Amino acid sequence: MTEEKTERLRKRIQAEIEDSFDEELELEIEDHRLADALDATVGHLQVDGDERKRYFRELFRLQRELVKLQDWIVDQKLKVVVIFEGRDAAGKGGVIKRITQRLNPRVCRVAALPAPNERERTQWYFQRYVPYLPAAGEMVLFDRSWYNRAGVERVMGFCSSEDVERFFQDTPEFERMLVRAGIKLVKYWFSISDDEQNFRFQMRIHDPLKQWKLSPMDLESRRRWEDYTKAKEAMLERTNIPEAPWWIVEADDKKKARLNCIHHLLSQIPYDEVVRPAVALPERIHNPNYLRGPVADEMYVPDVY
Repeated sequence: MTEEKTERLRKRIQAEIEDSFDEELELEIEDHRLADALDATVGHLQVDGDERKRYFRELFRLQRELVKLQDWIVDQKLKVVVIFEGRDAAGKGGVIKRITQRLNPRVCRVAALPAPNERERTQWYFQRYVPYLPAAGEMVLFDRSWYNRAGVERVMGFCSSEDVERFFQDTPEFERMLVRAGIKLVKYWFSISDDEQNFRFQMRIHDPLKQWKLSPMDLESRRRWEDYTKAKEAMLERTNIPEAPWWIVEADDKKKARLNCIHHLLSQIPYDEVVRPAVALPERIHNPNYLRGPVADEMYVPDVY
């Protein structure tokens, strides 16, 4: 490997480690503390601090808009479904996490269904997804969806060619039914290159905190890259309808993919800020006769830290 290639690989690994660190920062720090926190950590990690600051500032700005969108969905009793599809390690989970990070889980929830059981395999194909659809005032994010049939099930031979053809015939009608029922349906395909997926898989293999993300099915998907490409192309061609078009997210750059996807999602649902009534914290009632009962010492969590 040439010195130039070695340096490029080093930077990619550094960026991947940085992204995992950033994830913890996003969960722990508040917007107004961001600059100080980054100033304190950037030197240690030897990364582009200005670029990270811009990413965080824009992410927090978009997340504030997501809160406004959430309030609008509740106020207007909207029903929203957002589908996230893409190859393994394409970054679907990362953007879902950033969307839900500061939202009310009772309003915005994630549906990530496991493989169907014996009973579900005998049902109408779409049946097991229907209970997860939103009621008024809800937004549901599908981390993979009924499009499993057009992807993993087709490539891995879990369904017949007749099943796939029936899916392609039924899916546009099913989605039109959802739209006629008042559901706003947004569909995203996260697109990554062959080289980028290979790199992300290698990072997971060598990161004990992320090895759980690699399943035998994920590993097999690497071998069948071209089969997945053909399946994806057929899926986009057969299910891209005016009522619910596909949107492609270029995802080789994780941070740009997150920001672009969230920005686009906000543009798909016109919303206004909902004016909240002023909140006044009431005075606590003090009862002079109230005595707090004792708690046994052994009931407390050990004070290790």
